Amino acid sequence: MKFENVRGSIVAMITPFHEDGSVNFEALTHLIERQIAGGTSAILTLGTTGEYSTMTHEEDAAVVRHTIDTVAGRVPVIVGSGSNCTATQIEMSRRYEAMGADALLIIAPYYNKANAEGMYRHFADTADAVSVPCILYNVPGRTGCSIPVSVVERLAKHPNICGIKEASGNMSYAMEVARFLGPDFQMWSGNDDITVPIMSVGGSGVISVYANIDPASCAKMCTDWFAGRTAEATTEQVRRLDLMNALFYEVNPIPAKTALNMMGLNAGPMRLPLGDMSPANAARLRAELVKAGLINE
Repeated sequence: MKFENVRGSIVAMITPFHEDGSVNFEALTHLIERQIAGGTSAILTLGTTGEYSTMTHEEDAAVVRHTIDTVAGRVPVIVGSGSNCTATQIEMSRRYEAMGADALLIIAPYYNKANAEGMYRHFADTADAVSVPCILYNVPGRTGCSIPVSVVERLAKHPNICGIKEASGNMSYAMEVARFLGPDFQMWSGNDDITVPIMSVGGSGVISVYANIDPASCAKMCTDWFAGRTAEATTEQVRRLDLMNALFYEVNPIPAKTALNMMGLNAGPMRLPLGDMSPANAARLRAELVKAGLINE
C-alpha cells in the first residue's frame, strides 16, 4: 500500500510476548485486527513501544513479516528501522523495504550525539538508500539529543523524507517545524497528551501509545479534528488526558502492556531491562482504566 499524506491515528504497536519471552504471534494478530477495526490509519511496528531494542534481528524480521501479512494491505505498515549506526540503519531499512514496508521510521542517532552535519547525513543517506518514504523520529528523551530545527529544514526538502514524528513534547519546537509542513512533509505528534495542539499547528495526527489501549477513541479524536469538529476533538483529548498520562507513570511500554493485560488482551511480559510495573503505579493505572470504562472495578 502506498504511504502518502496519511492523517489520523497511527498506532505504535506493542510486541506481545509469551511468559517464556518468545513473541506471541497469535496475540499480535488479535491486536492488529483490533486496531484495524478501531479505525487506525496506519500501523507502526518495531517502534520504541514495540521493544525492538531487546529483540534479535531475526525476531524483528519475523514480527515485520507477520504484521505485513496480517494487515494485508488494509492500512499502511510503517517499520522502525532506526539505529545509532548509520550503516546498520541503512541495512535494516533496505531489508524492511524488500519485505514490503510502506514507510520507515528512522531515529536520531542516540548515544553518539552527532553534530549537525553528521545528523543530516544519518537521515539523508538512509533516505537515499531506499525508495519507500522515510519518517524522521525526534525523541530526545530517549536519544539524548534533538534534531536541530535547521537540520529538519534541510531534510524536509529531501524527496524521500515525508515527515517527522515529533516526540520532544516541546510545542515551541513543533511550531518551528510547522513552518516546513506542506504536501510533501508532514508532522505527527509523538506525545498523546498534545495530539490536538500538534494538529492545531498543521500536524497530521499522532503516532500513538494510547491507541494500543483505545484505538477507536484515538481515531475519533483525529477524525473529528480533520472533519472540522474541533470542539469534539478537544473534548476527547481532555477527557482521556488522565489515561494518556497514566501510560507514562513508568517508562513506555511498561504501563501500556500492563494496561492491555488488565484488559485481558494478552500483551504478556516486558523484556529486561524493563521490569514489571510497581504495585502502586499499577493500582493507579487500573483506577484510570476503570474511570475510562475500559475495565470493571
